[in-house]
Amino acid sequence: MNADRFEAITRQYSSLRVAVVGDFCLDRYLEIDPARNEISIETGLPVYNVTNVRAQPGGAGTVLNNLVALGVGTLYPVSFAGEDGEGYELCRALAAKPGVRMDSFLQTDDRHTFTYCKPLILELDKSPRELNRLDKKNWTPTPAALSDRLSQAVNSVAEKVDAFMLLGQVDVAETGVLTKPVLETLGGLARAQPHRWILADSRRGLSDFPPVVFKMNAAELATLTGTKPSSAVADIAAVAVDLARRNGRPVFVTLAERGIVAAAPDGTSEHVPCVPVRGEIDIVGAGDSVSANLITALAAGATLREAMELANAAASIVVHQLGTTGSASVPQLRELLFGSQSA
Repeated sequence: MNADRFEAITRQYSSLRVAVVGDFCLDRYLEIDPARNEISIETGLPVYNVTNVRAQPGGAGTVLNNLVALGVGTLYPVSFAGEDGEGYELCRALAAKPGVRMDSFLQTDDRHTFTYCKPLILELDKSPRELNRLDKKNWTPTPAALSDRLSQAVNSVAEKVDAFMLLGQVDVAETGVLTKPVLETLGGLARAQPHRWILADSRRGLSDFPPVVFKMNAAELATLTGTKPSSAVADIAAVAVDLARRNGRPVFVTLAERGIVAAAPDGTSEHVPCVPVRGEIDIVGAGDSVSANLITALAAGATLREAMELANAAASIVVHQLGTTGSASVPQLRELLFGSQSA
């Protein structure tokens, strides 16, 4: 991809409308100054003094953060939060972002707000160090009435958007946003409008997802297809091609430091190596930046290879952002790919 093609693709971003359907959570960082550590008089245990608290959307919210950073014009989060303090923080953070429409983001007292609480040790001249996380999740099935409301929200935004990004973040099936009824609704939309881009990623795997564009890592691909795991790029590409043919949709396979493979339903595949590491890295959020850049580039008319090139560049930018779940903007992508000389 040359600079002219980069500009032609990214120029479309501001006119795009994208729905992000999935498990939004609150990332709450507790910044700890170890110089202020104390010993509790009552318990004799160490006390970590928090000097700053910062919160941002996480999970599917990390994808949305990246879409905002790319300058996508209008974003529709489709999800839920609890009627609790974390839900208030999450909704406020989402609503403050440019282009975000909260009409389809539901609040309910039937669920907790999915929260990752991350204590972070900050020492002078040292990289941030994360302590044990404190998570709050939902462990019971999503109520049927809430699942129905989410399905209705999906149908409502379908009339307004150019593309869908689906992100499953929960560990236990049927406890999050992408329940069977919601996935059935999305599958119906995919069949009715096969040319609209719908990209899916899930930490639980994609075995119960309708045939949309799949994004996964090599281990997830092997599990989904029942094939023997392989480290050879050619073997991974061959398995991905078989899956793309069956689904009638492209398949993207991330290979960590080896880049990304894309397989098309016509039996072709391509491999784009990753951008070389330029210093200390933190991989948190890299996969979500890949997802965000793939769906945005594809919706803007990029080829599979062009979308992978942009996604690899975004991941490279994000992994070099330490102590946070980062994002990559179009100017940052331009700088990395073409240097300061580009317009």
